Parts: sequence; C-alpha cells; structure tokens
Amino acid sequence: MDKRLFWLALGSFTISTEGFVISSLLPDIAADAGISVPLAGSLITAFALAYAIGTPILATLTGEWDRRRVILWTLVFFVIGNLVAALSSSFELLLIARIVMALSSGLFAATAQGTAVALVDDHHRARAIAVVVGGTTVAVAVGAPLGALVAAIAGWRGTFFAIAGLGALAGSILWWRLPRGLAGTKLSLRARLAAAVRPGVLPILATTTLALTGAFTVFAFIAPLAIEGGGLSPLALPGMLLAFGAGAVIGNIAGGQAADRFGATRTVAWSLTLSAAMLATFSLIPSFLPHTIAGPALMAMMVPWGIVGWAFPPAQASRIIKIAPDAAPIVLSLNASALYVGVALGAVVGGAVLRFGVPADLGLTAAAFPIAGLGVVLAGHALARPVAMPAE
Repeated sequence: MDKRLFWLALGSFTISTEGFVISSLLPDIAADAGISVPLAGSLITAFALAYAIGTPILATLTGEWDRRRVILWTLVFFVIGNLVAALSSSFELLLIARIVMALSSGLFAATAQGTAVALVDDHHRARAIAVVVGGTTVAVAVGAPLGALVAAIAGWRGTFFAIAGLGALAGSILWWRLPRGLAGTKLSLRARLAAAVRPGVLPILATTTLALTGAFTVFAFIAPLAIEGGGLSPLALPGMLLAFGAGAVIGNIAGGQAADRFGATRTVAWSLTLSAAMLATFSLIPSFLPHTIAGPALMAMMVPWGIVGWAFPPAQASRIIKIAPDAAPIVLSLNASALYVGVALGAVVGGAVLRFGVPADLGLTAAAFPIAGLGVVLAGHALARPVAMPAE
C-alpha cells in the first residue's frame, strides 16, 4: 500500500475532526457571542449547505487542475478558516470562517479520493479510497472527542487553533510527498446533475437526506441534551463523543459486511428502523428518568447509536453504486451532497425544536425523519418488485 495514502487520510482526519467537534462547542460559542444555542447552530447549517452546494461546483471548476496544487490550496484555506475562527471577534466572522472551511473541506475530500486512485493500480482503487475515507471514521472516533477535550481545557478557540496546526502539518507533509503532474478529469456540472435523474437515484438521495436530518437534529445539539436534559457536566461531552465514535467504527465495518451478506437495501432498512427507535429513546430518557440515571443512560446510548447510525453510509453507498455502476464517482458525490443537505436541515430542525421546546423534545422529532426514509425505501422496493402476469 502506497504510504502517501495515509497522509491523505491525515488530511481527511483533520477536516472531519472540525466538522464533527463543532456540536460540542456550540454552548460555549453561544455564551461568548451572547446569542442562543439554536442561533449558534447556524454554524452547522451554513457549513453543511456550503459543502453540499459548493463542492460539485468547485470540483467542476478545478477538474483539470494539478491535484497536488488543489489539495495544498484547500488545506491552506482550511487552516486560514480555522485561524480566523479562533481569532474571530464576532459571530458573523465566525460564520464566514466556517463557510470557507466547508468549501475547502469539500474540495479536499473530492480531490483526495481522485488522487488516491491515481496513486495506485486498478486492482487497489477501492482499498485506496477506503484508506482516505477512513480518516473520517477515525476523526469521529478520536478527533472529535480530543477536540472537545481541548475545548474543555483551553476553550473553544483553542480547538480551532489545534485543528489549524494539524491542518498545517498535513499540508506540509503532502507538499513534500505528493508528486506533481497528477491532472484531474474535467466533468461538467450538467453531467454531474444528470446522474441525479437516473431511475432510482433520487429516492436514494432523498433517503440519505432524511436519515441525516434525523441524526443531526440530535447530534448538532447533543451538548444541551446532555447538559440540560441529562444533567451531565460539560466535561462529559468528550466522553460522549468518544462513545459515539467507538460505535461509529464498529458500525462502519458492520454496515459494509451486512450489506454484502444480507443485501444493502435490507441493511439500510434495519438501520433506519433502529435509528428511529434510538432517537426516540433520547427523548424518553430525560423525560422519564431522574438526572442521576438519565445522564449515564444517555452516555450509554451513544455506543449503539453510533453503531446503528454508521451502518447506514456504507450500505447506502453500495445501493447507489449498484444503480449506476458506470457513474459511481458522480453518484457517490451526489450522495455526499445529499448527506450534507441532511446535516443542514437537521441543524435547522433541532434549532427550531429548542426555540419552541426543550432538549428532551429533540429525539421524538428526529425519529420522524428516518421513519420517512424507511417509507421511501419500502416504496421503492415494492415498485421494483416484478408484477406477476395473470395466467391465460
């Protein structure tokens, strides 16, 4: 295995750590800025929308550029975005910094996968992509909890400084290790969007959006749910993210294996069903249990939630590739955009719940979305089933 893939994975780890740690920082950011936590949640919404919309556009504009140059510039802007966030004197400046981070993160992710494929032979392409994408899984398991721990010790600005330093390290190593002259392939925006209207693709994209909307209705505001709903200390947040990350690693592996053994559609259906049940539990625990029990129960729920939630992405990716194997990179990119649309909507929905209710209401509201996604999956499965012809 080409060792340069692991440095690309370090870049993925860095940008994904920032994306997942932000939910634990929202209460402190809101307190410093003198705003509500739901309004602070717009940092997640803006990031996700910029990622979903900006990535395909930037990937189209830079398609023929040297991949090494694109990767290095994305990390430069990512580091600048984190430094601006750490030094920001207003919430508006912090919001702009997160949009810069989102655009650079999305373009890095798309370019890094293409670079990984270019560095290996045809027989190792899938493994190369898995190594790079694995940086995201490690970020969920390790990066986000460490980022939350840094925030607990040095404040939320310290987390952005730390991520900027890690981004600079990744960029320096990739500047040294990546070869020049790895030109990309130009693909028009029209060609990318045309893949979305292929038969069966839109329902899958809708399911991805619904699943992530439900997940991030809770995950975006896990801090107020844990602190106000479960009576936990802010110092417990790194532990909660670590528990979720451990489950995510297990779920990511198990989801791929289950899709191969039992079928991708069945795996997705079970993931959505169990996700809805677990999200509802996040409302039931703080509503009916005293804080002395509710807090530890919420922490314990993070592991199985991580397993069930992260079993969804590999199975869903398998479904969309099966529908359009000749356009796998395009439909996977569209699925990533659908995922981030769901993240944005989840932050909006969760913010609305907190404006008009309490953190304990988040789970029941969130559960409606994977249930709707399950409905889309079952409807698509029923329509795809062959109809028996009557005997003459």
